[in-house]
Amino acid sequence: MKPLSDTRLGRRLSRRDWLRTGGVFGLAGMTGIPALLANRGDHSADAPAARNAKHIGPPTGAMHTVGTVDHAANGFDPMEMLTDFDYGEVSTLPDGRVVRDFTIVAQDKEIEIAPGMFFPAWTYNGQVPGPTIRATVGDRIRIRFRNEGSHPHTIHFHGWHPSGMDGSFPDQQVSPGEEFLYEFDAEPVGLHLYHCHTFPLKAHIHKGLYGAFIIDPKTPRPPALELVMTMNGFDTNFDGENEVYAVNSVAFHHMHSPISVKVGETVRIYLLNLTEFDPVNSFHLHASFFDVFRTGTRTESDEFTDTVHFGQGERAILEFKFRWPGRYMFHAHQSEFAELGWMGFFDVMEQV
Repeated sequence: MKPLSDTRLGRRLSRRDWLRTGGVFGLAGMTGIPALLANRGDHSADAPAARNAKHIGPPTGAMHTVGTVDHAANGFDPMEMLTDFDYGEVSTLPDGRVVRDFTIVAQDKEIEIAPGMFFPAWTYNGQVPGPTIRATVGDRIRIRFRNEGSHPHTIHFHGWHPSGMDGSFPDQQVSPGEEFLYEFDAEPVGLHLYHCHTFPLKAHIHKGLYGAFIIDPKTPRPPALELVMTMNGFDTNFDGENEVYAVNSVAFHHMHSPISVKVGETVRIYLLNLTEFDPVNSFHLHASFFDVFRTGTRTESDEFTDTVHFGQGERAILEFKFRWPGRYMFHAHQSEFAELGWMGFFDVMEQV
């Protein structure tokens, strides 16, 4: 590991050191990462180090950030991303089958992952994660991919498709300024994902080139409040360890902006793990249990629990209902991840 240098403390600081000194966001009265970032040096030509120093720790005992992220400048809002499903432009084939056309553009873009903390991302359509692509099983999918970034990129879709649509071979790399048309049928039913498959994979995934791909069954699932959560992390000093964790990229966002649900309402979470550098990420829900539909490929629940652990690329559909009104926490059950940004609240209200 290439540790972080901090001249104020006269030693080198790793992610664990940051936690001991207050972490990225810390507890009451702790300043944590801002002063460290101010002295860390630039580990990447496009790392926005100086601007990251603006963040300060929270004034209360709760773990969260102070200030707000400029979602308009980011080009995406984590709250809106929860329910933003891209169904494409719809037409029909001569045989009556539905065709869904999408456009995805790879772009280099600096994003704000916590108030005053910026990350030099590689994005699909200017956001991290990329748009949630949604279709019904059997639909024809056409995705026009254009690379406006500074490196070769591809899109590799989990699911069934011909070899020529895999996006993983050297001759399938899309160079800057070029484009490629992916075309295949949406199969099988389930919660899938897509990501860049250009070497080195850890760089292209970590920098932000991934998104959710939902294939619905012909008979729709029962009504629910549907939310997409992609667990991810960010190595802000490029030492091969994440310093910030989140769902949908902005640390502690749902501590500031809880997700509103109603007592007795079915909540359906499409949960994916695209965290790089850590072998496992997790989801824990306070004061409730959920049904787990691993990969979303079957209608029968695989387990009933309050905590799930995923390796990278694993995903599941979670379904649950709250019994009582109040505020309920959800977070990674790696405490370190929670302390570095991966936690939030549900605000549960009585049915009107």
